[in-house]
Amino acid sequence: MAPTQPSDSRPRRSDSTRAAILDAARERFAADGYERATIRAIAKEAGIDPSMVMRYYGNKEGLFAAASDFDLRLPDVSYIPTTHVGAALTAHFLDRWELDETFAALLRAGATNPAAAERMQTIFREQLGPIVAAVCPDPDQAGTRAALASSQILGMALARYVLCFPPAVAMTREEVIAWLAPTVQRYLTAERP
Repeated sequence: MAPTQPSDSRPRRSDSTRAAILDAARERFAADGYERATIRAIAKEAGIDPSMVMRYYGNKEGLFAAASDFDLRLPDVSYIPTTHVGAALTAHFLDRWELDETFAALLRAGATNPAAAERMQTIFREQLGPIVAAVCPDPDQAGTRAALASSQILGMALARYVLCFPPAVAMTREEVIAWLAPTVQRYLTAERP
């Protein structure tokens, strides 16, 4: 009888190595920021040689791009009354910030690194842009409205999760939504000034 060949459904070693590298990179980028995170520290945390990181991702920017491939998992707003989209998005973003440190790492890095800033812009443009275009009264202004809504959401994230301003940290989830949602809603659906 011929030896059994490994099934294609079994994960390959390279898949588990890549996953370990990405997990370690997300941890290091979240803890250290882009500038201070090193390939050597990421490799050590992943339990591999630094050359393997370079083999799979080329350089630190390539690794960061892969590690920050971030799905905002935005809600389907077609089932939400238009007048409640601001509150739904604000609540959603609070949940995302609190459940995944990758997003905070991306914000930290985006403030100082052009590649990280570009990654953040792409994520918001591709994922938030279509939602804004679907609810705003003038779709030709969707980009401007998405930028304004993002300024509120990202501003609170910076104050609450990155800089940890005590008053911002002390606010309850409900208080943050009550303060931010009306402004986000206005940016999304108010008549153009």
